[in-house]
Amino acid sequence: MKRLFAFALLLLSLQTALAQKQALQTPAQFLGYTLGQEFTTHARITDYVLYLAQQAPNRIRVQEYGKTYEGRPLLLAYVASDENLPRLEQIRENNLRQAGIASGAVQGKQPAILWMSYNIHGNESVSSEAVLQVLYDLVDPNNQQTKKWLENTVVILDPCVNPDGRERYVQWYKQTQNRGGNASPYAWEHYEPWPGGRPNHYYFDLNRDWAWQTQIESKQRMAQYNQWLPQVHADFHEMGPEQPYYFSPAAKPLHESITPWQRDFQYTIGDYNRKYFDQNNWLYFTRENFDLFYPSYGDTWPTFNGAIGMTYEQGGSGRAGLAYKKQDGDTLTLTDRIAHHHIASLATLQATAEKADQLTQEFRKYYDNNLKKPGGDYKTFVFKADDRSTGNLKALTDYLDQQQIRYGYAGKNSSTRGFNYATGKEESVKVSQNDLVVSMYQPKSTLVKVLFEPNSNLEDSLTYDITSWAMPYAFGVQAYALKSRLEAGNQKPTKVANTITVERPFAYLARWNSLQDVKFLTDLMAQKVKVRMSEKPFEMEGKQYEAGTLIITRTGNEGMGDKLDAVVRATADKHGVPLQASTTGFVSSGADFGSGSVRFLKMPKVAVMSGEGVSPYAFGEIWHYFEQQIGYPVTVLGTNYFANVPLHEFDVLILPAGSYGRVLNEQALEQVKNWVRGGGKLIALESAAGFLAGKKDFNLQKKSEGEGAEKDKAKESKEDPYRLLRAYGDREREAISEDVQGSVFRVNLDKTHPLAFGYGDTYYALVRTSDTFSFMKDGWNVGVLKKDNYATGFVGAKAKERLRDALILGTQPMGRGQVVYLADNPLFRGFWHNGKLLFGNAVFLVGQ
Repeated sequence: MKRLFAFALLLLSLQTALAQKQALQTPAQFLGYTLGQEFTTHARITDYVLYLAQQAPNRIRVQEYGKTYEGRPLLLAYVASDENLPRLEQIRENNLRQAGIASGAVQGKQPAILWMSYNIHGNESVSSEAVLQVLYDLVDPNNQQTKKWLENTVVILDPCVNPDGRERYVQWYKQTQNRGGNASPYAWEHYEPWPGGRPNHYYFDLNRDWAWQTQIESKQRMAQYNQWLPQVHADFHEMGPEQPYYFSPAAKPLHESITPWQRDFQYTIGDYNRKYFDQNNWLYFTRENFDLFYPSYGDTWPTFNGAIGMTYEQGGSGRAGLAYKKQDGDTLTLTDRIAHHHIASLATLQATAEKADQLTQEFRKYYDNNLKKPGGDYKTFVFKADDRSTGNLKALTDYLDQQQIRYGYAGKNSSTRGFNYATGKEESVKVSQNDLVVSMYQPKSTLVKVLFEPNSNLEDSLTYDITSWAMPYAFGVQAYALKSRLEAGNQKPTKVANTITVERPFAYLARWNSLQDVKFLTDLMAQKVKVRMSEKPFEMEGKQYEAGTLIITRTGNEGMGDKLDAVVRATADKHGVPLQASTTGFVSSGADFGSGSVRFLKMPKVAVMSGEGVSPYAFGEIWHYFEQQIGYPVTVLGTNYFANVPLHEFDVLILPAGSYGRVLNEQALEQVKNWVRGGGKLIALESAAGFLAGKKDFNLQKKSEGEGAEKDKAKESKEDPYRLLRAYGDREREAISEDVQGSVFRVNLDKTHPLAFGYGDTYYALVRTSDTFSFMKDGWNVGVLKKDNYATGFVGAKAKERLRDALILGTQPMGRGQVVYLADNPLFRGFWHNGKLLFGNAVFLVGQ
C-alpha cells in the first residue's frame, strides 16, 4: 500500500513537473529578467515571439515578411480566437471584399481587424518591450478578458518596425549605462551620439515614409498592410522625457478628407484609454501637438486607407534610458513606460472588440463611398504621355502599383477643361490617346485625393510637418485635374522596345529627362563604356534633341570591340531608356559630335560628409540615392577625421545640410578651396550652402531682411500705434509668419546650364526654409524664384516676401573647379522624384 501511495505521489509529481514545463512562459521567465530591468535586444524579442507561436499554435501565427537593410528579420504576429485563427485567409479576403478590392460576397461573420505597430523610431524603444507583455496577455489561455475580446477581433502586431535603429540604440546604451541605470539627466547614458537610434540603416525617418515607401522596411510592410486594410491602426512612439503620455483625439489640423466617423472614433478610443489612465492616476494629454494632416505618418496614411489611425506617445525616448530624474523631482523608469504602452495597447483592443460591428459597418461604408461618391472637386487626374515624360511616368505608375491605386489610359483623343498644375489655372485640356488617367471612382479614391489634389485645405496653419506634396509636382509630369469623370481603359499602351536596325551605328543617343537616364549613365560607366553629353540642343534626321542628350560613340569605345552594341542596348532595356541610333556624327543643326560642346563624361570619384554636425537625415538621403537608387559608388567621410583626408583622391565632395563651423574651420576651408581650384567640385546643400555664404572666395550671399520685397511706403507716424500690443497666446501663430512649411514653388531655370538639363524652363521645388540667397554677381544663377513663383502649401507672409527674387540653384567657377549651391534639397525624404535628375546633374554633368 505504501509502495502504491509512493508511486502515486511520484506520478503526481511528474505530472506537475510536466505541466509546469509546458506552461506558457512569461516574458520574465523566458528572458531571465523582469521587463524594465534592462533593454531587450531585437534577437531576443524575435526569439520570444517565435516561442509563443510554437507554444500556442491555436492562438498565434508569425510571419517573417521581410528583412532590413542590415539583414534583421521583420515579423508580423497574427493573434485570433481558436475559431478565427484557422480562417485567417478567409477573414482577410472578406475584408478586401468589403473594400471593393477583391470580388465576391463576404462569407461568415467578419471580425474587426486591429493592427498595432511598435518601435518605428529605433530609440523610442519602450514599445518593443511592452509588446512582449501584450503578446503574452493575448496568447495566455488563462486570460479570460483577452479571450473575450479576441472573439470579435483579429490582432496584427508588428513587434519592431525598425530593428536596425533599435539595435543601434540598445547596443550603445548597454555599452554606456551605469549598473542598473543612472537617473541623473547629466549621465553619459542619456546622451546618444551621432546619428542616434531614431532612423533606419540609411538614416531615414520611417514614420515619414508610410506614403512614400522609399525604404525597404516600408515597402515590405505596406505590401502586407494592403493585403489586410485593418479597421484600426495604432502606432506606438515616445517623446521627450519631461512629457507624460499622449493619446487620441488628435490635434488640429485634421485633413478635410477624414470622415466624421473617423473623427468621432478618435474620441471613443480616447475614452477607453482615459478610463485606465484615470484609474491609475497617470498623467496624459490629448488634442495637442500631433495633428492628422501630413499623409505619410503611421496615423494619417492608415486613416486615408479607411482605418482609425492613432499615435500613442510615451514620455521618454532615447534620453530616458532605464531611469531618468525629471525636473519635477520624479524618476521616470523604463518599467513605468512599459506599463503605459501595455495598458494603452489593451485599451485599444478593448475598444476595437466592443465596437467591432460599428467599425466593420463604417469601413464598408467608407469604401462604398469611395467607389460611388468620391469626395473633392476633382474626379479625374490626367498625366500627359510624351517622349520627355517616359521615365517619370514609369516611376509614377510604379508608385501607384505600390499604393494599389488603380489607373488606366485614355483610349481616344478628347477635349475638356481642367486645372493645369503647371500654370495653376483652369483651362482647356486636350487629352491624347495613351495619356495616363487616374479616376476618383475606385476603392483608394480618398488616398488619391489626398496625394494628387493641387491644394490641401489647411484648417489650421499650426501643423507638425510639410503642407504640400502633390504627386504631379513630386514626379515632374505635366498633369491636369478634371472636375468631370473620364473613363479610361485598363489596356496599357504597347511598349516600344529599342528596335535598332543599324547593326553597328556611329553613335547611340539617349535623351536626358529622368532618374532612369541617370541610372543608365552610371550603369554604362560601371561597365567601362565611355559616354559623351551634348551641352547644346541639336537636330538630327528630323528629330529634336535637348541639351543633356547622352551620346555613346564607337570612337573612344574601341576597346570594347563587338561587345559595345550588346552592352548599350541591354543596359537601355534594363532601365527602360529609349535609344536612337545614328549613322553619322553630322547634325542638321547644333553641334556635331566632334564639337567641343560635346563633352566626355568622366566617371567621378564621389565623397559625402557625415558625422557629428551633419544632419543624419540629409546625409542618409544622399547615401541612399547613390547606393540604392542609382547603384553608384560613394565614399563616406567622417567629420572627426576629415582634416586628414587627401582630397585629391576625389573629384566631388558633397556637403549635406548641417553645422560645419568646427569641421571646416579657416584652415580646413582653405584646403577645400585649393582642392576646388585644382579641379574639384564642391556641392553644398541647404544649410551647408548657408555656411559658405559670405565667406571669402565664395560668391553666395544671404539675402538681407526685406530684400526683394516691395518697400513699405507707410511712414512710422502713420502706423497703428497699437501694433506692438500682442497677445502672448498668439505667439506661435505669429511666429509661423516666418515659416515655410514644405511648400511647392516654381523655380525658373536657365535651361542652357548643365545643372538644369532635362527640365526645360521650370522645376518644382519643395521649399522648407525661408533662409534665402541673393542673385550672384559672379557665378551662374541657374534656378531662381521670381515675384509670383509660389504654387501650393503654407507659407507665412514674411517668408513669402523673403522668397521673392531669391537664388535656389547656382554654380560658381573657382579656379579649374566648381562650387554648386543647392538651397533646396532635391532628395528630401527620397520621395521628391522630380529632384533626383537635378542632383544627378550636379554630380555628373556640371563642370564636365
